[in-house]
Amino acid sequence: MRRYDAVDALRGVAMVWMTVFHFCFDLSHFGLWPQNFRVDPFWTTQRTMIVSLFLFCAGLGQAIAWHQGQGWRRFGRRWMQIAGCALLVSAGSFVMFPASFIYFGVLHGMAVMLLIARCTAGWGRWLWLAGLVAVALPWAAQQLLTGVWADAAPWFNGRALNWLGLVSRKPFTEDYVPVLPWLGVLWWGLAAGQWAVRARKGWLQWRLPAGLTPLATLGRWSLSYYMAHQPVMIGLLMAVVWVMGRT
Repeated sequence: MRRYDAVDALRGVAMVWMTVFHFCFDLSHFGLWPQNFRVDPFWTTQRTMIVSLFLFCAGLGQAIAWHQGQGWRRFGRRWMQIAGCALLVSAGSFVMFPASFIYFGVLHGMAVMLLIARCTAGWGRWLWLAGLVAVALPWAAQQLLTGVWADAAPWFNGRALNWLGLVSRKPFTEDYVPVLPWLGVLWWGLAAGQWAVRARKGWLQWRLPAGLTPLATLGRWSLSYYMAHQPVMIGLLMAVVWVMGRT
């Protein structure tokens, strides 16, 4: 499948931004720069923007793959990699945060949403409307579950169903990327990508300046980088904390 450097570079931007965010989180976790990542708008807004950019790029990628006739076998190989990495994230986060481990984070959400995107890629322009509905549904559910449907809230807030995103309160977990509203962002990326390959293919084929080439390389290896960057940073910071404690 042909790669488009512009799309890979945009994904690379998301990875760099995510790395800075996670490094700040790790500094806070080790007490080197205490921050409140759960409620401080400075951090919560950045997280929303990073996840949105990452999922929008995933939608763009699916549009390109669909346009180039990617088969289910190749799609399935990539999907298995993502699903397997999601399980590793759950296992690793359970070791570090047993009370708030990641059971449905960005890779878990990606695994489910990519399947849905693959099956709905033929919706065409209706994807824009579907995305809008997906983004609006969690807000509507919160209003109902804190109002007339309050008796049903414990069911939707429980771990068995909260991966849908139709909750009245967010669960206590280190990363939470439910299907709704985030499927809407991926659908918008899919719709934008289908429009671009049809009407603005030159945008996708934009020749990157030499200085941006590393971003495209990073974007092409996003899953490997995602899995490696936190263990490396955490290991380095653990060494720093150990040295500081010895001096």
